[in-house]
Amino acid sequence: MTWLIALLGGVHAAALLALVALPRRCARPVCAAAGILGAGLALTLAGIVLVSGATWQVSLPSLFALGGATFRLDALSAWLLGLTGLGALPASWYGFGYARHYDAPGGRPRQLAILTLIFLGSLYAVPLAHDAVTFLVCWEILSLSSYGLVIHESERPAVLEAGLWYAAMTHAGVVALMGAFFSFGAAVGSLDFESLRAGAAQLDPGLRNAIFVMTLIGFGSKAGMVPLHVWLPKAHPAAPSHISALLSGVMLKLGIYGLLRLGVDLLGPGPTWWGASLLILGAASALVGILYALMEVDLKRLLAFSSVENIGLILIGIGAGMIFLQLGAATLAGLALLAALYHAVNHTLFKGLLFLGAGAVVQTTQTRHLERYGGLIRRLPWTAACFLVGAAAIAALPPLNGFVSEWLIFQALLRGSALSALALKLVFTIAIAALALTAGLAATCFVRAFGITFLALPRSSDAAEAREVGFSQRAAMILLAGLCLAFGILPALVLPLLAPSLPAGARFLRQTASTDWPGRIATPVGFTTLDTAGLALLLLLSLALVPLLLFALRAARGSRIADTWGCGRVVHTPRMEYTASAFAEPILRIFASLYQPRRSIQVVTHADSRYFRDGISVESEITPWFEERLYQPLVRGLRSASLWVRRVQAGHVHLYLTYIFLALLALLLLVT
Repeated sequence: MTWLIALLGGVHAAALLALVALPRRCARPVCAAAGILGAGLALTLAGIVLVSGATWQVSLPSLFALGGATFRLDALSAWLLGLTGLGALPASWYGFGYARHYDAPGGRPRQLAILTLIFLGSLYAVPLAHDAVTFLVCWEILSLSSYGLVIHESERPAVLEAGLWYAAMTHAGVVALMGAFFSFGAAVGSLDFESLRAGAAQLDPGLRNAIFVMTLIGFGSKAGMVPLHVWLPKAHPAAPSHISALLSGVMLKLGIYGLLRLGVDLLGPGPTWWGASLLILGAASALVGILYALMEVDLKRLLAFSSVENIGLILIGIGAGMIFLQLGAATLAGLALLAALYHAVNHTLFKGLLFLGAGAVVQTTQTRHLERYGGLIRRLPWTAACFLVGAAAIAALPPLNGFVSEWLIFQALLRGSALSALALKLVFTIAIAALALTAGLAATCFVRAFGITFLALPRSSDAAEAREVGFSQRAAMILLAGLCLAFGILPALVLPLLAPSLPAGARFLRQTASTDWPGRIATPVGFTTLDTAGLALLLLLSLALVPLLLFALRAARGSRIADTWGCGRVVHTPRMEYTASAFAEPILRIFASLYQPRRSIQVVTHADSRYFRDGISVESEITPWFEERLYQPLVRGLRSASLWVRRVQAGHVHLYLTYIFLALLALLLLVT
C-alpha cells in the first residue's frame, strides 16, 4: 500500500507543480485529471483495507517539531478515504465542464485549481493522520484551503460575509479541538493515537467528560450540528457548485469521522449522557435543518440546510450506538453505528448529485432563486431526471439508498425505545418522533424543490431560454444517480465493506442471518428483514402494470396532444402556478413560533378612489433565530471586550515593558 499512498501524494504534488508552470488554460484539465486519478487511488486503497483487513503505518520523526508525524490507514480511516473518493471523482469530472466560465478574464482558473487540489489532498490526509499534531496541521490546511474556495468569487459582498462566518466558526472549532487533544495528551503523556487509546481508561472522569464536550464542539462545528451550523447555509452556496458538492458531501463527514475517532475509538464507551446528548442534538439538527430548508427560495441554500438535517440523522445513529455500547448491547450498537456510516456514504452520493444538479440549473439560468425557474424539465431533461433521483433518495423513497440507511436508523431507535431506563426510553422516543417528522418534511421539501424548479411553465426569460449542460457535467450526474440506485438495491454488498470500520459493526454483521441474495438485509432473531431488490422489482412491475393493462384491453395506441386544463381559462400562464412561497405557506403557519415570520405589505391606492388598488406588494422573511438570538449578542460582546482590551495598546514602550515585568513577576509567584 505504501506505493499507492505515495502515488496519491505524488499525483497532487505533480499537478500543483504543473499548474504553476503551465499556462492558465491548462488549469481545468490538469485539475480534473488529478482529481479523478486521486479519487481512483483513494477508492482502491479503501477497498484493499476494508476487504482484506490490512493496515498501513509510517512514522516521520523529523517532519514536525513536536514529536514528528505518524500516518496510519486502518478500517475507520479507509471508510472516510473511500467516501472522499466517491465524492471527489464525479465532482472533479463535473468541474471540468462547469469551471469553463472561469477561463474568462478575471475568473482566476489557476487559483481555483490550486486550491481545489490542496483541498482534496487535505481531505485525504486528515483520516491518515494518527497523532494529534499531524491531525491538527492537516485539519488547518483543510480549513484554509476550503476558506479560499468559499471566497473564490470574492467580488460579491455576500461571499465575503460567508467566508467571514466560515473562518470564525472553523477556528473556534479548532480551538476546542486543540483543548481536547492537548488535555488528553497531557494526561496520558503522549499525543500518539495508540497511547491516547491505551490511557483513556485511566483518565479522571471529570477530565474525560470535558474532553468529550470539547470534541463535540470542535467536530460538531465542522459537521454543521445545531446550533453550530450557522456558517453552513452561508458558505456552501457561495462556493462554485462542484466545490459545494465536496463541502457538503465530503467535508462535513470529517466532523463525523472526528466524533467516531476521538469520541468512540480513543475515549471508548462513556456515560450514557454522551450518547443521549448526541441523540438530542441530532434530532434538533434534523428538524431545524429541514424546517429552514422548506422556507428557502435559494436553491443552494435549501440544499445546504438539508445537509444540516442529514448530519442530524447521522448523529442520531452515532448517539444511539454510543448508548448501546455503554449498556453492553454490542449487536444493537453495531446496527446503529453501521446505519450512521451507511447514511454518511449515501448522503455523499445524493447530496453531491443534488448540488451538481443545482449547479447545472444555476449555470444555465444565472440565478439561484426558485421563483425564477419553472418548466426546466423540457430544457434540461438529463439534469431533471438526475435531480429527481437525488430528490427521491434524500426523501428516503424506495428503492433508493436514502431509504435503506434511514430504515436501519429507525430499527436501531425502535430497539432503544424498549430499554428499561425511563430517561433513555424517553430520549429514544423523542428521537423516533423527530426522525419520523423529519422524513415527512423532507419529502415535502423536495417535492417543492423539484416541482417548482422543473415543472409547469417558465417563470422568467432565463428559464425559458435555458439549455442542457455539457457532457462531462451530465456524465457525472448520471454516475451519481446510478450509484444512488445501486446502493439502495444492493445494500448487502455495501454493508460488509463498512462493517470493519468499527468493531461493533463487524460483530453485528457476524450475528446476522446468512443470505445469498445481495438485495436482502437479514438480521438476527427479533429484528426485521428488508428485501430491497424484491421491493425494487415490485415497484418496477407496478409501473409496468398500467401499459400492460392498456395493451390487454386493446386501448387506442395513438397519442392526443392538448393543453393542460386551466380551470376554465383558455390560456395558461405562469401566474396561475404555485410559487415556492405559496407551497410552503402551510408549514410556515404550523411552525410560526419557530420561524417568527416578518411581513411588510404595501398597498398602492388608486388615484381616484380609495376602494380600488393599483398594486399590492408583500415582502416576507423568517427570523434567523440562531443568528439574532445567539450569535449577534456574542459578537457584540466580543466587540465590546476588544475595544476595552484595545486600551492596553497605548503605544508607549515603557508601558509594554511594565506589562512584561508584571507577567514575569506573576509567573515567579505561581512557580514558588
